[in-house]
Amino acid sequence: MSAEDESKLTPGTTQRPAQGSDANQSQPGQPEEHHARSAQAQRDEEIEAIQQHSKHQPAAIQKPPEVPPAPPRRALMIVGVLLLVLLIAGGLTLWSHMSHERALAKETERETVPTVAVVYPLSEKPDEDLVLPGSLQAYEESPIYARTSGYLVRWYKDIGSKVTKGELLAKIDTPEVDQELNQTRAARQQIVAQMDLAKISADRWENLRKTDSVSAQEADQYESGYKQSQANLAAADANVRRLEQLEGFKDVYAPFSGVLTKRNVDPGALINAGAGAAGRELFDLARVDPLRVYTSVPQAYAPYIKVGAKTTVTLQEFPGQKFVATVARTAEAIDPTTRTLLTEVDVPNKDGRLLPGSFGEVHFAVGSGVNKVTIPVNAMLFRAEGPRVAVIGPGGKVQLRPINIGRDYGATLEVLGGVSTTDQIVINPADSLEEGQQVNVVQPPANQQQPGAPSQSQQKGGTS
Repeated sequence: MSAEDESKLTPGTTQRPAQGSDANQSQPGQPEEHHARSAQAQRDEEIEAIQQHSKHQPAAIQKPPEVPPAPPRRALMIVGVLLLVLLIAGGLTLWSHMSHERALAKETERETVPTVAVVYPLSEKPDEDLVLPGSLQAYEESPIYARTSGYLVRWYKDIGSKVTKGELLAKIDTPEVDQELNQTRAARQQIVAQMDLAKISADRWENLRKTDSVSAQEADQYESGYKQSQANLAAADANVRRLEQLEGFKDVYAPFSGVLTKRNVDPGALINAGAGAAGRELFDLARVDPLRVYTSVPQAYAPYIKVGAKTTVTLQEFPGQKFVATVARTAEAIDPTTRTLLTEVDVPNKDGRLLPGSFGEVHFAVGSGVNKVTIPVNAMLFRAEGPRVAVIGPGGKVQLRPINIGRDYGATLEVLGGVSTTDQIVINPADSLEEGQQVNVVQPPANQQQPGAPSQSQQKGGTS
């Protein structure tokens, strides 16, 4: 059966109940049961028609109509775009956090590195005259003690007195030593008498031994007694001489010519012999012509110091005056602690104008041409190895260099070796700075005046 037949059959089947209904409607007054049976019969007819229609339906499955492919879904595209945006945003956030962490780590590391300010040393013109401080000392100086114990009877010279060698300075009363000397002399006389008797006995027994009147043993015993008496006499003589010499120390004499600079006793004072804890210094004698001046010459100038060379000494109490001196001797070795050469200069002092203990300056005509620079005094480090300065080396690392200090100008120091004008010197260095430590360098402002440099007013005055 074709589709057209089906379409024709379907309206016919649907019209049947309408005719029946019309028949039913045309017959008024029928009971309700008749209407129910008519409706049931109509439904049965419809079911039967459907069954008949399904029997005539072909068994083949019809192919669904072809439709064009659906376009891409906008929702999936939106979701993909959102996911991509989220991934990009997450990556940017992670990169930002990592950048902040790296920047924070660099900032922390930069803050842990100390920051220092630096200056450059200033060069100085080499001097022809080397001026060094020195202290004038007596050529010879000796404290004088008593060699015997007793009481001071009198002193003959006071401080400031000029004495000659062997001149009497004081007299000491020694009653105990006097009595001991008398006792020792008496004991010596006893030993002399015993020795005479021993000699007579030894000679007598020696004669009897020749006639075999006595034994050889007895003769030898008397001979030995005589020799013991001789030894006792020698000991007594030595003891007497010792006490006589102590008696001679009752008078105190000057050991050399000079000036008395101290006197520590008065008449009646108890004097103990010796220079120990119980001893007491009587006088202090100094030889003041010539005077010694000890000074320390820096290592850079040591090769130019010659023994016998002429120098001059100046003192502030004698302005404008120079005292001619001579280099007497040197230590011939550099002190490893100060890197200096100990030098002695002798100054004639016949008129006694120069006083020992005075402070002066020694002028050496070296003419060495040593290159010198000046640095601020607050750039120096005091270490156990000696004075040091912190120099900025390659890579911003600290180098602790030893320096040789010349003159001290107060705010600046003269450095004879160890740094040059091209080195960057750390000012106000911390005591914790170590060799090879990394630092941040801060250059001084352009308008900052370096020590020793002329001011703008001086420059203008010099050019005007």
